[in-house]
Amino acid sequence: MADLCTGGIDTGFTHLSLAQAAILGVVQGITELLPISSTAHMRIIPLFSGWPDPGSAFSAAMQLAALFAVVTYFRRDIAELATGSVTALARGNFQNHSLRIVLGIGFATIPIGIAGIALSSWLNACGTSLRAPWVIGAASLTMAALLAVTELVSTHRRTFAQASMFDCILIGIAQVGALIPGVSRSGSTITAGLLMGFGRADAARLSFLIGLPAITLAGLKELWVLSHAGLSVEAWEILGVGLLTGSISAFAAVWGLLRFFERMSAWPFVIYRAAMGILLLTISF
Repeated sequence: MADLCTGGIDTGFTHLSLAQAAILGVVQGITELLPISSTAHMRIIPLFSGWPDPGSAFSAAMQLAALFAVVTYFRRDIAELATGSVTALARGNFQNHSLRIVLGIGFATIPIGIAGIALSSWLNACGTSLRAPWVIGAASLTMAALLAVTELVSTHRRTFAQASMFDCILIGIAQVGALIPGVSRSGSTITAGLLMGFGRADAARLSFLIGLPAITLAGLKELWVLSHAGLSVEAWEILGVGLLTGSISAFAAVWGLLRFFERMSAWPFVIYRAAMGILLLTISF
């Protein structure tokens, strides 16, 4: 495992070819925003393909691809929230919906920020036990069960316009679960949104907007760490290829998921996650 580390950082992606990085970038971009766990797929594909594990640094940095996709897709929502909040502050209108959502997103980022800092040395360590297939498999099965229960009990009646600052904070707390490989940030937050009675597409919209600060901070932090790791030019090229393909596929994932949830339930994701969890547990024991 030592040859997959650079300065104590899990940098297995430096051993990938450009073609492998492009393929994993596509997969990472899609699975980062669908409720099926990008980490699980980053372990399964290399495992069965005989490729090096790209490592936690690749997954963290690749969140910038998801950031590009979410900001691009929700640019109007982001602009409305920003202008609405500034106007409300200027008028002293603290009951304004845009302002309360923005404040809620800010507060929602605090739990995962604190947990991420506290656990960073364990989460990103070379050969961390958290990336073991059985851990990811167990997390995937657990999330499949939670999403299934949520589909059964949710009313799916609430809309984004009815979201409160408290809703954002609760979804932010659920977001902390994403630090466990196999849980999925979008999976945990969409599940929380559904549990609070939001429609599927609205729960996904809330999930993506609430995740923006966390995705941004995690991606930029990882780039800063990698910039001090003495990576070669070739390593940066590999990461760049992954980010490029990941950005395109992540945008497609956002577009596709919202349209899927307008017509379908989350049961296909429940079945997929359960099958993936069983597969990972089977090969682990």
